[in-house]
Amino acid sequence: MSQNKIRAAILGASGYTGAELVRLLAGHGGFRIVALTADRKVGQTMGTVFPHLAGLDLPAMVGVDQVDYADVDAVFCGLPHGTTQEIIAGLPPHLKVVDLSADFRLADTATYAQWYGHEHKAPALQREAVYGLTELARDAVRKARLVANPGCYPTSAQLPLVPLLRAGLIDANDIIIDAKSGVSGAGRAAKEANLYTEVAGGIHAYGIASHRHAPEIEQGLSAAAGRPVVVNFTPHLMPMSRGILSTIYVRLAAGAAVADLRGELSRRYAGEAFVRVLPEGVVPATRHVTGSNHCLIGVFADRVPGRGIICSVIDNLVKGASGQAVQNMNLMFGLAETAGLEQQPLFP
Repeated sequence: MSQNKIRAAILGASGYTGAELVRLLAGHGGFRIVALTADRKVGQTMGTVFPHLAGLDLPAMVGVDQVDYADVDAVFCGLPHGTTQEIIAGLPPHLKVVDLSADFRLADTATYAQWYGHEHKAPALQREAVYGLTELARDAVRKARLVANPGCYPTSAQLPLVPLLRAGLIDANDIIIDAKSGVSGAGRAAKEANLYTEVAGGIHAYGIASHRHAPEIEQGLSAAAGRPVVVNFTPHLMPMSRGILSTIYVRLAAGAAVADLRGELSRRYAGEAFVRVLPEGVVPATRHVTGSNHCLIGVFADRVPGRGIICSVIDNLVKGASGQAVQNMNLMFGLAETAGLEQQPLFP
């Protein structure tokens, strides 16, 4: 590998997740960015598109078909949903790939077709893909060639819920996920619904009973419970740039107490670098994780007997996207899992 560093290509570098990948890899030390691709920004520099990255020595952006993949070791794919399957299927087999789109997240291709409106274009590759919720799939990620990076909402929901379902501490038939996200979760493309005047000063629900992250969440929770799980999941758009807060309402299993939930999550994530269960009574906030790869979890007793409330916060662009992608790629290359991700949250 050139200069003893892993040569990385970022496909879709002109989006928010692409910019975050560049920011994180610039401070990594183990990777060297050798290719950046864009669509409408071909020929431009990263510093022109994202002035905060202007001081970095980076290649100009080119088309996906202009990359010399013989000189690449790792590919971070940040292309839009529905465009990734055929591109990744056409890449040389020596490459390790982390895909940040939804194209390989759903193991069942029929479910993918139902929710995304077209047939899966690389079903053989789908069978090879590993769903990369890092803390819960570490061993599989280490051995993978293709990792499907989880969505932001599914990351915030599954990190607290999967251990509780595996331990049988909550009722799998009664889970409500009320999630709120910053506007960057919708991507950088110009959309009327994301204009300042459409978003500022208010909050609104969207994708009610139809958001594409629902089947992804249910896939992970069903595997944890050992049977099909269906959840009530409603996302909301907040007038902020970054962050996700998932407030999760659960019914306790017979004989379980809220203290058992906190105890199980504390045990499961003890020693983890990025997932932390907060002390009793401490409420996590999105501002506590801004710019970091951290997930903070708070567990509370509901005033309704037999129920609990879990609050989970992440930065949607880091732990919910690019940071988790770097975390996964670190494992795939046998590097320290925390490499390039040691920065603490930015506050205030």
